[in-house]
Amino acid sequence: MAVLADSDTRWKWGALTAKRLIPDESDDSDVRLDGYLLRGRATPTARQLQEVGVHADSLREVTSVEFLREMEQQSYDILVLSLVGGGVQAMLHGLRAAWAGREKRPVVVTGYVGVVYEKLADGLLLRHGADLVLANSRQDAERFRAVYDGVGADSTAVTEVALPFLGGAPYEGEHQPYTVVFAAQPSVPDSRRDRTYLLDRLIQHARRHPEREVLLKLRSKPGEHTTHIEELPYQKLVQGKDVPANFRLVYGHMGEVLDHTDLLVTVSSTAALEALHRRIPTVLLTDLGIRETLGNHHFVGSGCLASWDQLDAGHRPAPDAEWVARQGVAAGGASYERAFDAGRERIAKLLARHGGLPPLNPYYTPETAPGYLPGILARHHLGPDGVPLPGAPAADKAPGPVRQIVRRAARGAYRHGVQRVAPVIRRMGEL
Repeated sequence: MAVLADSDTRWKWGALTAKRLIPDESDDSDVRLDGYLLRGRATPTARQLQEVGVHADSLREVTSVEFLREMEQQSYDILVLSLVGGGVQAMLHGLRAAWAGREKRPVVVTGYVGVVYEKLADGLLLRHGADLVLANSRQDAERFRAVYDGVGADSTAVTEVALPFLGGAPYEGEHQPYTVVFAAQPSVPDSRRDRTYLLDRLIQHARRHPEREVLLKLRSKPGEHTTHIEELPYQKLVQGKDVPANFRLVYGHMGEVLDHTDLLVTVSSTAALEALHRRIPTVLLTDLGIRETLGNHHFVGSGCLASWDQLDAGHRPAPDAEWVARQGVAAGGASYERAFDAGRERIAKLLARHGGLPPLNPYYTPETAPGYLPGILARHHLGPDGVPLPGAPAADKAPGPVRQIVRRAARGAYRHGVQRVAPVIRRMGEL
């Protein structure tokens, strides 16, 4: 099997999903996993990949065209596209062209890394055409099918599973010291004022509760990018602030951090679902409002919405069992491992299909979206028919040392522009 991913979090989701979808009768040790990292602004660093902690038999960086040419030569049973929506759509069209006339092709799987709280229709239709569009919960599966059915697209690909990275020991009681973890997000909230407010309240909580350990869990280090662009890293916002001894910044695998967590606080991070799965007390903050742009509206009805004032006063959230079950988090008390049965069964049926699989058939075509699709494909050096455009990057040789240096410099310049120059220009525009 193979996974194509465009960021550290999507590599984690894609690789773990691939492992979860291995047929029950297969021996994990006999299944080969090849990883491909799509070259772009969020290509993960070696440190980020190590932090994710998912092993692959091979892992290399590719352009879209290089990947498609590789897929012409390779033969896999399962291919997981763990990309942003536009990337999935481009690969679906590119693969359709690359596999034209081929007797056998892989089962193509895609889905979402976490909570789907924005661009539902846009993201779903960009993923349409894969053999399996994975929904991480019962609620998502119902929403996904409603969107596809509503536009007259085939909804049979929607398959209910669960987030592949849930797990860990269940929470059994308070640690010594009691530990509060704030799970930061790269782009939520996105303003300096709001991010500074959250940071100040976290530091204030640490001062009010000196007996507690208060941790700011960060996704990436300055200069690194993850799924979303982070213009205002908390590492920079905290510089110069007077912080108490029981407050500190931490990195590392979220599961390991949760092993010692007594209260998980966030705005709308998927870490909340990881914590709820383990029965760790979890709070989605309401301080900045309950708004679609923040994503915390997704947690309405969860019983976990609260403010820093309430937490400072000792509030302990009590999640609603029915809401939690609908999110695929220890749903109905059933074994978590069984959550992927439907995906395994569908893949087995598709692989056993007489005569092989039909060509990929995305909803968006030059006929249904002539003003939208060509631009998406062009960003990946593909023409309207999914065939690489003239002058697209060659795949027959590895980049030389000079090209590698230039590529790293360009990536660094982009990150500098996002994290340093863009915020300054934005502030000047507000004057």
